[in-house]
Amino acid sequence: MSNNTLDTQQLIDELNELLETKQFTKLHEVIADTNEMDVAEFMEQLTPLQQITCFRTLPKDQASDVFAELEPETQQNIISAITDQELGPIIEDLFVDDAVDMLEEMPAMVVKRVLKNAKPETRKLINQFLKYPEDSTGSIMTAEFLDLHKDMTVAEAIDRIRRRGEESEQIYTCYVTNHKRILEGVVTVKEMLLSPDDTLIEDIMETDIITAATLDDKETSAQTMMKYDFLAMPVVDKENRLVGIITADDVMDVIEEEATEDMEKMAAIAPSDHPYLKTSVFTLAKNRIVWLMFLMISAMFTGSILTHYEAAFVAFPLLVTCMPMLTGTAGNAGAQASTLIIRGMSVGDIQLKDAFRVAFKELRVAMLCGAALCVVNFARLAFTYPNELATNIVVSLSLFLIVIIAKFIGSLLPMLAKLIHVDPAIMASPVISTIMDSVSMLLYFNIARLVLRV
Repeated sequence: MSNNTLDTQQLIDELNELLETKQFTKLHEVIADTNEMDVAEFMEQLTPLQQITCFRTLPKDQASDVFAELEPETQQNIISAITDQELGPIIEDLFVDDAVDMLEEMPAMVVKRVLKNAKPETRKLINQFLKYPEDSTGSIMTAEFLDLHKDMTVAEAIDRIRRRGEESEQIYTCYVTNHKRILEGVVTVKEMLLSPDDTLIEDIMETDIITAATLDDKETSAQTMMKYDFLAMPVVDKENRLVGIITADDVMDVIEEEATEDMEKMAAIAPSDHPYLKTSVFTLAKNRIVWLMFLMISAMFTGSILTHYEAAFVAFPLLVTCMPMLTGTAGNAGAQASTLIIRGMSVGDIQLKDAFRVAFKELRVAMLCGAALCVVNFARLAFTYPNELATNIVVSLSLFLIVIIAKFIGSLLPMLAKLIHVDPAIMASPVISTIMDSVSMLLYFNIARLVLRV
């Protein structure tokens, strides 16, 4: 266990002791010197009543920061307990993107109360953000940013940052707009600090600007920020007017959300927006049963193939013995290829135009892997069943061809899914394994029929 983990746990233990012994003054003092993330972590471990008590001890300038880090259920509990006079300042101190994220998880009555206690301009801004599609860049952007004008001097710009910086989510990057809010350039605080005070912003700003549109997919915007190592990226509307920015913390949330969603799809589970421990048993079962039903019905096709070749089982029992090895290897080989391709597509390393290169590369990889497995398997069978030469050849040859086909299919199916606008993540291990079970059995028994004459 790291020192940081130990320190955090010691802090939580101390806060618990102060809360249980009702030393609220001391609790207030300790919390005031504690990072808001650690305070939120501490509060999540408390009972609903204790959460409210603890929240009321928070310093006013810290309350909104801690509130933004709490789980939706805890936020709702606090909103239900505090007065309108207490709620108003919290909403006003929240960054717009945090307020929107909170309201998206709240029941309608809670949302109505929150908006009622917000200032008209805040309410208007929140309502505007709530109208953006859930997966759009507009839904994760914030309206708290620093804008400058190109005819400002560096001294004037820095003075504006000092006056308005507290209201902005980040101040490192500033955006240059005209009177119509059209984005004209970008300038960093570093560039301003290293320039003479009388330098015009127009002379040091960068005009080659990479932007995101409000309706762009948020995952695409996150990938763009990662590609260029941005701390923030401007978001514009269709008239190129600056309407907000997305920051690094927004991108981290998107990446975590998309990674979780891909993992669930790759495991043949319908994605869920809620943590595992806070998801009901019924919901978990519902998210899984559809895919399980589909895969079960698909596997029935493999059973019908086996029924068709019952005569081969009787004549050559060794064929049956090797079936689990063949189907397992086929599924594993296909899953290896599909996982790598899905990952490459998710981070932008592989595009649809690369389909031929990917297929050719996986074909060569498959031939090497298949040849190695074929040789090892034939040697094992020859040692174990020295009198079954023909059957050993059938099994080893089938293994070689199955690996090639599995990797070929595993590499192309995710790209096919992308082509028809389906999430490539669904073409992961369970689906590939089910497909390859049928393909491998068809290939296996047809080779056996040709070689063994059954």
